[in-house]
Amino acid sequence: APPLAGLPPAASPPVAQPQPVPSFASQAVRETAPAEPVAPPAMLGKAATVAAAAPPVRLTTAPVDVPAASITVHFGSGSAELSREAIRALAPLGEALNSKTLRPFRFRIEGHTDSVGPAAMNLALSGRRALAVRALLVRYYGVDPARLEAVGYGDSQLLVPTGPEVPEMANRRVQVLNLGG
Repeated sequence: APPLAGLPPAASPPVAQPQPVPSFASQAVRETAPAEPVAPPAMLGKAATVAAAAPPVRLTTAPVDVPAASITVHFGSGSAELSREAIRALAPLGEALNSKTLRPFRFRIEGHTDSVGPAAMNLALSGRRALAVRALLVRYYGVDPARLEAVGYGDSQLLVPTGPEVPEMANRRVQVLNLGG
């Protein structure tokens, strides 16, 4: 089935649960946070560091000087099809990329997997997942496709270091990097 199978036509975006959409006037959370496993899409603006009392929790695998956010996007095992939950999780990102603040910028959507399965399979799967997220942002939120680059990294950039064949949910993610104007 195509990655967006079963969704309403492009003219009507998916309906998200009513939630406040984060403001993009915020500065980016970079490498540490108290207990938050991933940074919300609102954190794609300027880089900053948030101190934590506990040992730092890495939020992204992006270079320190690149504004980025990891977004947990749930996929079925071995699938690149976006779940309803994933579509809701991507709604704030879709809206944010069209904000006046972020409209001038280009972004790289990076797909990542956990360490379960062969590396070649994970690399291909992560690329399909990044393309599925890109397609959703273009189709439902009207983000200019020229602003979005989709890349898969498989299990080569684990957020949570694990051994082989460990199904770590935090590693199955999409990371969005602000590439600048």
